[in-house]
Amino acid sequence: KTKPGSEPNEETPTSLYHIAAALLHHNLIELEDIYVHLMPLDASIVEEHKREITEAKQIARKLTMVVVPSEKTEDKEREKEEEKNDKAPDNQKLGLLEALLRIGDWHHAQSIMDQMPAFYATSHKAVALALCQLLHLTVEPLYRRSGVPKGAKGCLLRPLRNKRAPRPAESFEDLRRDVFSMLCYLGPHLSHDPILFAKIVRLGKGFMKEVQQRDSEFEGSCFLSIADQVLLPSLSLMECNACMSEELWGLFKLFPYQHSLGLTIKSESHSIDRGKCIGCKMRLTKENVKPSGRQIGKLSHSNPTILFDYILSQIQWYDNLIGPVVDSLKYLTSLNYDVMAYCIIEALANPEKEKMKHDDTTISSWLQSLASLCGAVFRKYPIELAGLLQYVTNTLKAGKSFDLLILKEVVQKMAGIEITDEMTSEQMEAMTGGEQLKAEGGYFGQIRNTKKSSQRLKDALLDHDLALPLCLLMAQQRNGVVFLEGGEKHLKLVGKLYDQCHDTLVQFGGFLASNLSTEDYIKRVPSIDILCNQFHTPHDAAFFLSRPMYGHQILSKYDELKKAEKSNRQQQKVHKYVAACELVMSPVHEAVVSLHPPRVWDDLRPQFYATFWSLTMYDLAVPHNAYDREVKKLQVQVKAIEENPDVPMNKKKKEKERCTALQEKLQEEEKKQLEHVQRVLHRLKLEKDNWLLAKSTKNETITKFLQLCLFPRCIFSAIDAVYCARFVELVHQQKTPNFCTLLCYDRVFSDIIYTVASCTENESRRYGRFLCCMLETVTRWHSDRAVYEKECGNYPGFLTIFRATGFDGGNKADQLDYENFRHVVHKWHYKLTKASVHCLETGEYTHIRNILIVLTKILPCYPKVLNLGQALECRVHKICLEEKEKRPDLYALAMGYSGQLKGRKAHMVPENEFHHKEQPVRSATPVSQQNGPGTTTKPASKTEEGVSEDDKYQGAAKPVNKANSTAAKVTTSNGNGAPNSTKTIKERDDKEKSGKEKKEKKEKTPGNTLETKGESRREKQRDERGAGGKEERAPREGKEKTPKADRDKQKAEEKNSKEDNKAKAGNGEPKEPSRERDTGAKESKSKEKGGDRSAMSGSLKSPVPRLESAESERDHKRRKLETHSSPSHSSSVKVSMA
Repeated sequence: KTKPGSEPNEETPTSLYHIAAALLHHNLIELEDIYVHLMPLDASIVEEHKREITEAKQIARKLTMVVVPSEKTEDKEREKEEEKNDKAPDNQKLGLLEALLRIGDWHHAQSIMDQMPAFYATSHKAVALALCQLLHLTVEPLYRRSGVPKGAKGCLLRPLRNKRAPRPAESFEDLRRDVFSMLCYLGPHLSHDPILFAKIVRLGKGFMKEVQQRDSEFEGSCFLSIADQVLLPSLSLMECNACMSEELWGLFKLFPYQHSLGLTIKSESHSIDRGKCIGCKMRLTKENVKPSGRQIGKLSHSNPTILFDYILSQIQWYDNLIGPVVDSLKYLTSLNYDVMAYCIIEALANPEKEKMKHDDTTISSWLQSLASLCGAVFRKYPIELAGLLQYVTNTLKAGKSFDLLILKEVVQKMAGIEITDEMTSEQMEAMTGGEQLKAEGGYFGQIRNTKKSSQRLKDALLDHDLALPLCLLMAQQRNGVVFLEGGEKHLKLVGKLYDQCHDTLVQFGGFLASNLSTEDYIKRVPSIDILCNQFHTPHDAAFFLSRPMYGHQILSKYDELKKAEKSNRQQQKVHKYVAACELVMSPVHEAVVSLHPPRVWDDLRPQFYATFWSLTMYDLAVPHNAYDREVKKLQVQVKAIEENPDVPMNKKKKEKERCTALQEKLQEEEKKQLEHVQRVLHRLKLEKDNWLLAKSTKNETITKFLQLCLFPRCIFSAIDAVYCARFVELVHQQKTPNFCTLLCYDRVFSDIIYTVASCTENESRRYGRFLCCMLETVTRWHSDRAVYEKECGNYPGFLTIFRATGFDGGNKADQLDYENFRHVVHKWHYKLTKASVHCLETGEYTHIRNILIVLTKILPCYPKVLNLGQALECRVHKICLEEKEKRPDLYALAMGYSGQLKGRKAHMVPENEFHHKEQPVRSATPVSQQNGPGTTTKPASKTEEGVSEDDKYQGAAKPVNKANSTAAKVTTSNGNGAPNSTKTIKERDDKEKSGKEKKEKKEKTPGNTLETKGESRREKQRDERGAGGKEERAPREGKEKTPKADRDKQKAEEKNSKEDNKAKAGNGEPKEPSRERDTGAKESKSKEKGGDRSAMSGSLKSPVPRLESAESERDHKRRKLETHSSPSHSSSVKVSMA
């Protein structure tokens, strides 16, 4: 045998390769005998391969550099190309390999390929095509059975007649024998045969479908390897072929998400290692979106990760590119969208990028830009969401909440649910209605075309079981932000992260409640006790998640009862609704008992607690104005469409039909809500008698209500803030036993310093909205006597006697009359001013920011009194001057409030118009001396006389708001007067005996003399000693300088005797400290009034004391008081609010 290719540059005849292959195939010669004579040597092949890899890497490096082309470099590149062309391409080993593959001798071909570097042989097109042809013949039978799509007609292939060729595959198991190994040798060079590529992908889809039908665990590891090593690299090397990309995406969808994401990660390394990169200098604008989009589509086919990384890096710097980029991505394939999602996750998880700005007070702009891009891209294009949602879940598990910004944007864009505390009153009203009204009037942007995107988001959450875990992690992370994640972070950033976590929870929970079916929701949300005790979910968040479930269950049970017994009578329907509520809520009442210590339930019934947390504004009131407003808008739209001649007739018809259909939906929704509210109110009317037990004092009952119900919920969301204020008013209107409306309002308004200081920025807005709604109710009662008499006059919530046990009211003298209520409202306004000025003077960033936010929110209802408004205006102006250079955000808030406050100045009234206040008789004593040491508050020192004199009203607040009296800097007695009770009672008896004589003496004496003034002062000193030296009297002493002070003191003593008689008529258990507190309250009132009001109605009238009839009862009471001390809050506390 002559040695082939003995002459230089001589090509070996193809026929010689075929003969050698036939000889090898029939075992006439051995491969080892002929292989040593073939050229080139193996060492030369290895060196050539290394040189090609090095050149490819150099090309890849050049693509990342900006090189200015020159003539010399172009000449060098041309010379290199010519040298390559001069080299002899003849490779005898490859020629023999091709011949072996053509006849089907896979055994010898595999032996030759093992001697060469990986993929070296198949990088030559002829060898790759020969191997592809052998693969065609091997997979043909199985492909015809399991891979051919319906309706497709393929070209039949004749099998090889060679008995030693690989056996054709008849089942998926046969693929393991030869096909998979052939594909691994072929590698990325399957790109030379797109038809074979499609066949392999379709076989993979057929295999995965069989696996899914067997419901067995994932068994597709073999096809995963093929996809990783062969299919993805081959796709990158193909010419732009969107069909192949879609075929491969059809296979990837069948893999579990974690595996398909892993393939995407590896595809990135393939495209980078290959070095076949294309640099794209884009000049993308709104005007050239279409051509740029086509260019992006072509580039993304072969190098998606490199292209998307570049796009994302530009977006992180220039957020104005987001819109054009999103529009230009419409030419991508489904597989490229999936790669895009992976690139976004990779960019978010980049450990080298800081998620905080350098000032450590705000979130970085690059993260905000990526979040906006995520929302827009995932809404517009059908991209798999599971990876992004899982990434957010994993970051929450790791205790990091920065990336919740991503989830917030995705939910807002895909579902159209906005979370903002800057709602207008019209939007807030619309949010209390049904889903249709919310969509039309509750958001800033018009929600359109979110049905498909919200469905995709819901499916992704349910398919991967991420709905409940995300809710629970967000609820737990709220506290984690403060105590775990906060660390050394700036307080401002911690507040923003807390608000972001909370807002995203509210938004996400709202999405689940409105999009999940009843069955899906109930199946996924556990009971309230499991949420709180097992998952450690905060109570407010746990009820927020459970609330929709209760509503669904009640309605479904109500429908069952209606179907079981058909009846059209409204009364019977209401009874069935009440029965449905009892069936559904009874387990909840039992479950909530474990949430708090047993002593809590001494005052609040679990039924009341669960009712408060389970209802919403939708259950309490129908927003008729909002419904009417939206219907009128639609009618205007219809009219505008009809009058517009430019709109085509068919479009006119469609728009009119749409507007008409919306009108009908809104009207039907309003009718449905009205019926629902009537049923709920009837249910509450039946339940109210069992809500409050009041085993302790009403003060304790109100404290628990505020602590466990009102305050946690009023800062949960803007709509919850409105709900809390409305619920308090509703409980009052229902005439709920043992609920003191007056005390509740007083506790809310009397001291807001601590609550304001503990709020975040968004919580301050909600708290301000809550206070505004409470003030609206109070202002309505304050503005009109008829309204007050109708809504408060004979209601138990306005009784001024607080007892531990129930009291049936009905005594007109025990009710707070209208004029005294106006005094109380003025006191509340003064308290708000005092707290506001205190926060503004602290210099603390949080105090100042929060109180300015709250003041801005309550501006429609406060301040109403001119001198209080002037005090605020003066202090806010000082803040503007101080913070202009130091803290610009506080300066902006203060300037905004200051401007609005000046605009409201025209609506303010003098103090004597706000409540009836008679001017005191002029005396030689200056005003500053009249105010005396009692004026302890800071605003009083720089404001008009009315502000300083308002400190006199503090005495009336002590029985009502004992807990909050600390900030007022006026110390009151705690009511434990048992040690001095005997002495106190004796002195009171002496006062009562002289009361009648003093009254007669006062009626005869037109004015006060110096003697009577001295006597009054001595009596006052005796009273102070008898009361155990109460500090409450001290500030009032300095104010008793007016000429009418003596007469006022006599009036107060007469009222003491009246209180004693009333206490006997009540429950017969008067407590002396409480009586003395009332005396102080009346003294302060009489000092302000100047003693001229002798004919006061209600509790202010002083009948002649009946001393003789009270002696025996007084002895009994004295013995009782001497035997045990009185509790601090119990008893009958007579509060005449000045």
